[in-house]
Amino acid sequence: MHLASLHLYPVKSLRGLSPASVEIDALGAVGDRRFMVVDADGLFLTQRTLARMAQIGTSFQSGHLVLTCENLDPLRVPKAPDPEAPTKPVTVWKSEGLQAEDCGGEAAEWVSQALGTRCRLVRIGPAFHRPVTKAAARAGELVSFADAAPLLLTTTASLDDLNARILETGAEPVPMNRFRPNLVVAGAAAFEEDRWQRLRIGTVVFRSLGPCARCVVTATDQLTGERGIEPLAMLSTYRRDPKEPTHVNFGQNLVNETKAGVLRVGDPVEILE
Repeated sequence: MHLASLHLYPVKSLRGLSPASVEIDALGAVGDRRFMVVDADGLFLTQRTLARMAQIGTSFQSGHLVLTCENLDPLRVPKAPDPEAPTKPVTVWKSEGLQAEDCGGEAAEWVSQALGTRCRLVRIGPAFHRPVTKAAARAGELVSFADAAPLLLTTTASLDDLNARILETGAEPVPMNRFRPNLVVAGAAAFEEDRWQRLRIGTVVFRSLGPCARCVVTATDQLTGERGIEPLAMLSTYRRDPKEPTHVNFGQNLVNETKAGVLRVGDPVEILE
């Protein structure tokens, strides 16, 4: 087994990147979900309610986050925290009162125009502290603006299994980007990842925090923002969580036990438990 691809999502719910390598730190993958769009009350915004977020491109260039959207000039925001930036309390699911850096009026106006609603762009800085709240987390484990866990792993075999079933219904297969993973592993059997408790990719050790329950984002085209019914319709027929029947699972939430390192596409994957 090996790491087939790596993915970062610099701004929560905007388009992602697929680099050849990523660094790992205490929050997970460096550059992943270190920015977020919030409403006037500091509540996080996602494709669940704003599908057009999928139409905003992201990249890192010369120390800046660059956002692109049709009919707007690109926005450039410093990637690094700013000690002079005002902090703003923000909320991600049950994590309330998180201290994030406000990226300023120009960024707020840009994202508001791009999304058609008043909002602001915020960034993780030194004042940010968010413990992982999942039941399998341990004391001191932290997470970024991601939904629940530092990283998400999927496998090519599981997607192949899902798409084979979708094709049998006459519908179109879905690409892996619908699931917005960080780590995609090749060489495993379909849904073998459900049984992995600890694994090593290259020199970095991860522990499973449990399956990832999927939402309407997976039914959202990650280029156009258009919604459909797949893959949720098919997942609901054979991937329901036995403990939470309203949940349909695809992929595994991970926490990195190794807090500093580098992952590279092609790295070997070893199951430890």
